Amino acid sequence: MKRFENKVAIVTGGARGIGAAIAHRFGSEGAKVVVFDLDADAGMKRLEMLTSEGVEGIYVHGDVARELDVSRCVKTAVETFGRVDILVNNAGIGFSGKPLFEQKLEEWERVISVNLTGPYLFSKHAAKVMAGLGGGVIINIASTRALQSEPNTEPYSASKGGLLALTHSLAASLAKHRIRVVAVSPGWVDTSRWQIPPREPALTRLDHEQHLAGRVGKPEDIAALVAFLASDEASWITGVNFVVDGGMTVKMLYLDDAVVADAIVTLTGDSGFAELLRLALTADSGVRMKVKEIMGSLLKS
Repeated sequence: MKRFENKVAIVTGGARGIGAAIAHRFGSEGAKVVVFDLDADAGMKRLEMLTSEGVEGIYVHGDVARELDVSRCVKTAVETFGRVDILVNNAGIGFSGKPLFEQKLEEWERVISVNLTGPYLFSKHAAKVMAGLGGGVIINIASTRALQSEPNTEPYSASKGGLLALTHSLAASLAKHRIRVVAVSPGWVDTSRWQIPPREPALTRLDHEQHLAGRVGKPEDIAALVAFLASDEASWITGVNFVVDGGMTVKMLYLDDAVVADAIVTLTGDSGFAELLRLALTADSGVRMKVKEIMGSLLKS
């Protein structure tokens, strides 16, 4: 399929991971691809990989949080290919994981600048070009952390939650220009094979089997949805967020003996062992103490 023939797509953070898979998917379907990334070595290597497969594209170096870099990228895309039809705001950075009381303001500001201000700036500049062409599509790569959190994720979660709000705000503002704006929120996606150089995934059976879909996600999963949302087939979709997480966010987890037993079965494959531990967990304190003593002696031997 060549759904994007004669189309030009900018992918921020397109050198590695999900962004690289998205750039590859657009290129494989006929788009001219602009890879924007802060890592010049990785960006040039990704471009080499794309062009070796017959994809027409360019690499532009820059920081999404710097408006001069953003405007230069859009200007370069127009000067090179004459247009911009699709923007994928994929570039993002993570967080330190430090407890709230130890987090630095500088970390907060940098995460917000890259993950939220960057998409705002790119949308502002790219949408102006799209409006002059009669329309386009902007796709923001958010995260399931926009919807639910683990401890100590404040900068990242806030940036991705803001990105969802930015998505529907842009959709409302740009509708008159026939520009659609959509968000995609990936869950756990293993990007090992889309790094430079590629790596083998280091995943366990538990990593895969805790997902309702039976596996951890791949960048190709996200790229497939992004390609659909950017296509004419999705012309009635705008302003909304799509969660792609193998079913993780719909699971209701209450920590009890059955959950622990199921986890042990997944880890060991031994249902008998899991049942013994479940019974030990629900037994009276005397039995639990005896089990503890036995297990302690086994570990020492």
